[in-house]
Amino acid sequence: MLEKTLVEQTKQTAAKLFGGPVRLKVPYELWKEFDPGLARDLSLFITGNLYSRTVLSLPERQLVAVSALAALQKTEELRLHIHGALNVGVKPRHVAEAIFQVGVYAGFPVVNAALAVLKDVLLERGQWPPHSDEET
Repeated sequence: MLEKTLVEQTKQTAAKLFGGPVRLKVPYELWKEFDPGLARDLSLFITGNLYSRTVLSLPERQLVAVSALAALQKTEELRLHIHGALNVGVKPRHVAEAIFQVGVYAGFPVVNAALAVLKDVLLERGQWPPHSDEET
């Protein structure tokens, strides 16, 4: 892929994921403070190459990310990816269901922590409590 195309693809994917109604502090900004070149390379790989693949849709990728981060109890990164999931059209009920599924494998204290993050995100976005029409 041409460098210019990859950069544009990275910007478009990042805007879809993290350009929603709440201003998000993305890890890229922190990486850039330490090593701008490496930050760029990581962003091009993660957002430009991996997240832009079409085998899974962005909503599907975000549900995978939410599930993995919930299981690993990485709550700050989880917060970012819950926003990302909602930004690309994943319904709050589906995010919650992905979190509940993690309980079978990672335990229910993990579910409780992740649901607390989901609730905080929904509060930040003015989407709490979830509406019944968002259940499907």
